[in-house]
Amino acid sequence: MSLMELKHVTKRFPGVVALRNMSLDIKPGEIHGLIGENGAGKSTLIKVLTGVYTPEEGTLIMDGKEVSFKNPREAAAHGIACVYQELNIVRLLSVTDNIFINKALKKKNSPFLEYDKMHERAHDVMLSLGQDIDVKKECGSYGMGIQQMVEIAKAVLIDAKLIIMDEPTSSLGEKEVAQLMKTIRSLKEKGISILFVSHKLEELFELCDRVTVMRDGEHILTKDISEMDNDSLISAMVGRTLDNQYPKMETTRGREALRVEHLNSTGVLKDVSFHANYGEILGFAGLVGAGRTETFRAIFGADNHDSGTIYINEKPATIKSPKDAIRQGIAFLTEDRKGQGLVLTQSVRTNLILSSMKKCKKGLFLDEKHIDQLTGENVDGLKIKISDSKEAVGQLSGGNQQKVVIGKWINTNADIYIFDEPTRGIDVGAKVEVYNIMNNLIKAGKCVIMISSELPEIIGMSDRVIIMREGKIMGELSRESDLLNQETIMKAAWGGAIQ
Repeated sequence: MSLMELKHVTKRFPGVVALRNMSLDIKPGEIHGLIGENGAGKSTLIKVLTGVYTPEEGTLIMDGKEVSFKNPREAAAHGIACVYQELNIVRLLSVTDNIFINKALKKKNSPFLEYDKMHERAHDVMLSLGQDIDVKKECGSYGMGIQQMVEIAKAVLIDAKLIIMDEPTSSLGEKEVAQLMKTIRSLKEKGISILFVSHKLEELFELCDRVTVMRDGEHILTKDISEMDNDSLISAMVGRTLDNQYPKMETTRGREALRVEHLNSTGVLKDVSFHANYGEILGFAGLVGAGRTETFRAIFGADNHDSGTIYINEKPATIKSPKDAIRQGIAFLTEDRKGQGLVLTQSVRTNLILSSMKKCKKGLFLDEKHIDQLTGENVDGLKIKISDSKEAVGQLSGGNQQKVVIGKWINTNADIYIFDEPTRGIDVGAKVEVYNIMNNLIKAGKCVIMISSELPEIIGMSDRVIIMREGKIMGELSRESDLLNQETIMKAAWGGAIQ
């Protein structure tokens, strides 16, 4: 018998059928993978399972009985919990307070909380997840890995039968991912079912018993993971084969676009020097916390630096703010697209002109016709899937949100494009589209700098690769070098010499 079944579920929104006749079954104590392109309906499916959305058609069956959830609290009462990609953590509250949020224990006949019992229980739950930590400390004082475990602890606390994990490794380092994998396996051993949603195929093959593929809101297949391979999963997911996952375009390297000399920032950057040319993709690799993002935030004027010189087109540049950087022809696609790249409540149309609004004015007012034309060009050129340009960007899938961020910066007509984790949390098909956007930029003579934690991506798309560790540059590898491989990059990222 299945723990949870969805039978022929349909969910509609104005102008969009998000789920169409969707079926899914999850067995007790299994790790069930769920994969599909951005916009395939995975998020809607999760929200149906957790009571955020009520479907117009279809049936939910749990433990053999038909159920209907009007809200997340009802779903939680049936033992369903979700760890979302954007963690629901209150950073200033303690670990205990976060675990017991909405579930606090009160003293009998008293308005005060039973903190001794709560701390003890919180510590026991975290210990069961392999984390012997001080639960009285602020949650924000711990890293992303611990914060993720706090989210899982919330699910364990309510004796969840089914835990949904939505892209759980997207913001974690290598050691944190290994710990999470260990935790997921231990939850399975306790009979807890996991619905594991990920765009990382290697994680599905490492963890899952079965996998379900969605496309365009519909069920495509469910199979034992042992019956699948990379090619068959990708083909089922995108409806076509991707013969080249990393479509690197060969171009002629041009003159120097950006040079940085002896960039220092107390406790963060240590004598960082490098150059980037027009017509090339320069990759930056390194472990989480290596200083890659911090380097480019300093270059872009988002963070201060103590010393160092930045040259643009071989001339010293004064950049004290992002506004200065934009004037100098630099675009910076941050790794946090939702927090820093977009205004989620605003329309696609508005987000696309956020960095180029001055160019969209006619006198004192915005030129609406020009904005409509520009939006149409972006939507068509970048293949952004929307029902209407006035749709709130927060309603789009991750891949389409990323394309809106890219469109926003392309509209500035910058010369230097910095892509920080450009394919984080987006599917294989959307990744190829992002790579082709990079190819088009360097074909047009632009300079592209890509920061990525995915080594196959770095190796597959870069003309040169710079490796960082603890705020220092450890070495550089060219595309032509026999040493450009994952082993050499990881060795340098851990402090070893490139030989």
